[in-house]
Amino acid sequence: MLALDSRLAFLALVALVGAERLLELLLSRRNARRAFARGGVETESRRFFATMAVAHGAFLAAGPLEVYLAGRPFRPGLAVAMTTLLAGAMALRYWAVVTLGDRWNTRVIVVPGEPVATGGPYRYLRHPNYLAVVVETFALPLVHGAWGAALAASAVNAWLLAVRIRNEERALARTSDYAERLGGKGRLLPSSRP
Repeated sequence: MLALDSRLAFLALVALVGAERLLELLLSRRNARRAFARGGVETESRRFFATMAVAHGAFLAAGPLEVYLAGRPFRPGLAVAMTTLLAGAMALRYWAVVTLGDRWNTRVIVVPGEPVATGGPYRYLRHPNYLAVVVETFALPLVHGAWGAALAASAVNAWLLAVRIRNEERALARTSDYAERLGGKGRLLPSSRP
């Protein structure tokens, strides 16, 4: 009976994360309209963004599928640790979203001449939102022991973020004071450089 209850609870958690992602897409759409009204330019192909969207959808489905099909057991200690990591990642994500305000987006849209954010978590690293995505991608499936989904999604996510971060940093360097204000900070972890 515990396995059934834990699987349903895990499915509910994943559904909540999925609903949260849908709300983020609505916020992103609103912020994109505002950025374009300020002269924003999108620097990422629609195909790459669609690839990211499909990967994130597949990631949300993979954990529950693995739990149900492979019979992954529920381990309370692991669940508590991964839920704590997940909550921390979500807190970091919302800190980044609030700090960026209407500049936050799921797409790479830059407004030429607009200064980069250096407050909030951006005081410590260049891409706190992406760090949150890395942690969420790993932690969410492991809440119920779906280690295959955690590893596969993390590998795909690493490739996607490597492409995304290069593109975003090039766009910001061309259109803002990015290199001067954030260039010395670590990308996903705080840097020890001055």
